[in-house]
Amino acid sequence: MMPDSPVIRIKNLKKSYGEKEVLKGIDLDIYPGQVIGYIGPNGAGKSTTVKILTGLLPEFDGDIEVFGKDLRKNALQLKKRIGYVPEAAEMYDVLTPMEFLDFIGKLYEMDENRVAKRAERLLAFFELDSNKNDRMDTFSKGMRQKVLLISGLLHDPQIIFLDEPLSGLDANAVIKVKNIIDRLAKEGKTIFYCSHMMDVVEKVSNRILLINHGEIVADGTFEELKQRDDESLERVFSNLTGNQQVEDNTDEFLQSFKD
Repeated sequence: MMPDSPVIRIKNLKKSYGEKEVLKGIDLDIYPGQVIGYIGPNGAGKSTTVKILTGLLPEFDGDIEVFGKDLRKNALQLKKRIGYVPEAAEMYDVLTPMEFLDFIGKLYEMDENRVAKRAERLLAFFELDSNKNDRMDTFSKGMRQKVLLISGLLHDPQIIFLDEPLSGLDANAVIKVKNIIDRLAKEGKTIFYCSHMMDVVEKVSNRILLINHGEIVADGTFEELKQRDDESLERVFSNLTGNQQVEDNTDEFLQSFKD
């Protein structure tokens, strides 16, 4: 049974770039504790949706309420309660993780001692405690991704947007992130998870939204979506986005090496 009040309410959300209509009227209610798997082909409107909901794209048509407040009128205030981990971000490589996280804490007006203690614990959790004072320009992609994840969680946000958060992570770190998502959801936090990794989306999400050509074409649990085709999430994805011929295309690709 859903709580009465959604943390995000979207009504007729539209967004165009010039004559290209990227979002074509999205209506969604998102509730506390939901892990939303937001999937779709390239160019479907995923990134645009996330950038609007995080306040990075202030110009759009339609109405969005976050925690019952108009996003347009309260964007700066609401950003303090939102965490965002983009797929790629500039991280000021000349800084150490501790310096970078101190900077992030200041942006959120957090107490300096609290930031330091929380940063120490989170870096240790991701096995970066021995690198906390090293400049990040020496870090691997996976190490940088761990710092980026920490920066998005540092201020204990109520809504967390994750865009391909597992990029570059080793197997142990992937397991840790999955556990974090599960625990945060049980605490009532809302996770908006964007990824092309269908197997991960299937495992971590309790609600899956499939967007195609700027419109939501499927909305439900994996089991509910599976009932349409009795197939994997990859097959459901292909069927609903018009890519049913992917296996035939693969055969054609491999055949080209035999001719």
